[in-house]
Amino acid sequence: MLRVSNMTAGYGTLPVLRGVDLEVTTGEVVAVLGTNGAGKSTLLRCLAGLLPFSGEAAFLDLTIKGSAPHVIARRGFIQVPEARHIFPDLTVLENLLVGGTALPKRSDRLRVLDDVFALFPILAQRRSQQAGTMSGGQQQMLAIGRALMGKPKLLALDEPSLGLAPLIVLELYEALRRLIDTGLTVLLVEQDVSVALKIANRACILEGGRVVLQGSAAELRNSPHVREQYFGA
Repeated sequence: MLRVSNMTAGYGTLPVLRGVDLEVTTGEVVAVLGTNGAGKSTLLRCLAGLLPFSGEAAFLDLTIKGSAPHVIARRGFIQVPEARHIFPDLTVLENLLVGGTALPKRSDRLRVLDDVFALFPILAQRRSQQAGTMSGGQQQMLAIGRALMGKPKLLALDEPSLGLAPLIVLELYEALRRLIDTGLTVLLVEQDVSVALKIANRACILEGGRVVLQGSAAELRNSPHVREQYFGA
């Protein structure tokens, strides 16, 4: 579904990604892991059409390189950005409906809305509440729900656990697990290695903008490098 080859990118004269290769197949959960500043969010910005890059990237056999962000999103690559970026002055329902504007039929939007409310019941309860007044965890659920309203073929999540309490992270990831069980393809960017490896099929480690290790989730959990650098063992 997604293939990245020799992706190199940065900001001005500052290089961030250095020759990154990555593949995601249909129905798979692939985690991109690493510490802050490793280049994880930059990778997603490139894939979403927000940052130019050299190298190649194809989604559903069509090149991403040079495509506008809205074109990439309408193909089905939809990202939940770091720090959520919801519309704080709109209600929960209005935020969700903004995410569904690409769906041509009102009946389709309402059907997907029902699915989002089933996944995150708190959003149904708070549908009339101003989004900016909700807790961080509820806003993260709203950001994911808004992305789901666009019927993604690949859902890209940028640091979904960032700044959330451990119990909220567990609740959020349980909802993600139910979502993954429906067959949705997910590209997950995370600093929390232990949580991400519980739901990922495969993962890669970014360090200094390069992929230094990749393999199945089980292989990475048992890797001496990962255990030393990320689990302190």
